[in-house]
Amino acid sequence: MALKSKLLLIILDGVPYRNWRRLMGNLEGWAQSGEAQVWKMRSVLPSTSACCYASIHTGVTPQVHGILSNENRFRVTQPDIFSEVSKAGGKTGAVTHSYWSEFFRSYPFDLVEDMEFNDPSGPITHGRFHTMTGYNLKNQMTPSDVDLFATLTMLVKRHGIDYGILHTCTLDSMGHRFGHDCIEMDHACYAMDGMLAAFLPKWREAGYEVIVTADHGQTDRGHHGGHDDEMQDVALYYFGPAKGPEADTLLDQLQLAPTVLSRLGVEIPETMKAKVFLG
Repeated sequence: MALKSKLLLIILDGVPYRNWRRLMGNLEGWAQSGEAQVWKMRSVLPSTSACCYASIHTGVTPQVHGILSNENRFRVTQPDIFSEVSKAGGKTGAVTHSYWSEFFRSYPFDLVEDMEFNDPSGPITHGRFHTMTGYNLKNQMTPSDVDLFATLTMLVKRHGIDYGILHTCTLDSMGHRFGHDCIEMDHACYAMDGMLAAFLPKWREAGYEVIVTADHGQTDRGHHGGHDDEMQDVALYYFGPAKGPEADTLLDQLQLAPTVLSRLGVEIPETMKAKVFLG
């Protein structure tokens, strides 16, 4: 069954709003040229990675889906973007940290069986995951972002996925190590922006709408999880034909899941109560 459109969701982990707007020159250039629209989006609480991942895809708060920390993980029970797109006959792809597999496919993550798979019957049709096992401040254990972008592009070209998500922890890991107001982070954002810029036109030419955003922000001391603008507020860039709200509108992270399903032409489940922001 053909869906109404195709969409890719790009999650750059742990980037505060101000660093998007001042350091991401390619994204900002497309916004200034009118090829992208940009808003501020506020994450759920706790503004912790796993909590945000589960909320981004289910459209419900951590207090509802139950993922309340990075250590508290299981297969969530609420409908999510993968499950609903698959139910509608669409093909999904994921190039992400293994937590996404645990939340939306199976828990616990099996290093051999779950790292890479093609499953026509599953909620995630094509999965390519990484774990960052052994991560610490001196060794980030993150894949190269250009490798991840290329892998998503491979799923687009080889399998014609209808919905794809890419998630990278590089900037979050850099922020935990250096904070977000330093030479190292300036360059890390510049490098990420450049790598992403090389792939965005290809995705658009292939017929995909694209959303680029973060799961949460981060402070200059490299922290997130709490109730603070630096920890919660991120930018969201949208590339596509839909029109969004006024530029000064503050979006809620819970709006992401129903909005993605709306753009794909997939029925929004009753559990996703937040307002669609693209129409």
